[in-house]
Amino acid sequence: MTTAYLGLGSNQGDREINLRRARELVAVTPGIVLRRASRIYLTEPVGKKDQPWFLNQVVAVETWLGPRGLLVACKDIERIMGRVSGERWGPRPIDLDLLLYGDEVIKESDLQVPHQGLYGRAFVLVPLAELAPDLLLPCGQTVRVLSKQKFSEIVLPWRGQSC
Repeated sequence: MTTAYLGLGSNQGDREINLRRARELVAVTPGIVLRRASRIYLTEPVGKKDQPWFLNQVVAVETWLGPRGLLVACKDIERIMGRVSGERWGPRPIDLDLLLYGDEVIKESDLQVPHQGLYGRAFVLVPLAELAPDLLLPCGQTVRVLSKQKFSEIVLPWRGQSC
């Protein structure tokens, strides 16, 4: 089994319910065991600012699926939850990103691990630091160190914690 980390985000519909449903679907996917989930954070959109703010969190999973299989499972969950292809960085009911897969580094046209936005996004690093603060990333820094950087986006703990 390999430990992987997934980023979850939602800014359409009932965002908190969307995150809960995504966690439930991850947990029942064959080959994936959901181990832990960070708190939920209210986060400012990145890229396209004129849209609702997101709720984001990170989950730790163990899986026997390979990185591509895990990515496919994430895309299947997005499809089940009603995500359709649309505007880049636009609003969406759910977004699942494969952030880390063990200590692998993968650079393919449709799969990059660590996720290409991992190092510069507080909405990923802050919740990831809850789950694995001392995890050494391929860039040579720990999650804790990177999560303390200055970021342009706003990330706040979500008051309506249900998990």
